[in-house]
Amino acid sequence: MIKSDLHKPPWSATGLLIENCNCDGVCPGHIHFSNECSHDRCIGYWAIQIHSGFFGEVDLSELQCVVAFDSPQRMISGKWTEVIIVDKKASQEQLFALESILNGSAGGPWEILDQFVEKRLPTKQLSIEILQEGNSKTLKIDSVMESTVTPLTGTDKDVPVTIENMFNQIHGSSQIVARGETNYTDGVITIDTSETHALISEFSWEIAHQ
Repeated sequence: MIKSDLHKPPWSATGLLIENCNCDGVCPGHIHFSNECSHDRCIGYWAIQIHSGFFGEVDLSELQCVVAFDSPQRMISGKWTEVIIVDKKASQEQLFALESILNGSAGGPWEILDQFVEKRLPTKQLSIEILQEGNSKTLKIDSVMESTVTPLTGTDKDVPVTIENMFNQIHGSSQIVARGETNYTDGVITIDTSETHALISEFSWEIAHQ
């Protein structure tokens, strides 16, 4: 169902997007949701570091959030379980804005993904830390998640391998291919990966509601 634009403010966000799931190689579901992922379930996360953004009059700059998911092997089948985790430093207005964007109710790319979500767990507000450590990105969420994502390098060992001109609802069209290691559990979704599919990109989302 297409949601009405009534009462939806304009919003925009640009920044860093990191993902890691339990797939081998490049996740087949990343190429297209109709492909079969490496295992019976595709389980992973998207981590978002907003460099600049707004939701109506609410400033979203410098906020961080994570979406953890558990989906069937063919992601297009739906029946995903998802949880949104928002930076503890976010105000109630910022929390509402980020929830609205990430659960799809504000429209935009996450509205497309929301059609596959069957079970949405209650949003959590925790301390999120995304850092650059050497060549790697590290993610820590209180005591519930630790993750490291390291870009793969090619012939030139100083240059990461990239996917170019790749359409994806939430990622930028240029994506760095990486490997990830993640430990996360919230009692429903458990991510336990080592040297599995990961990506890093710069995203840009924008919805101009009238």
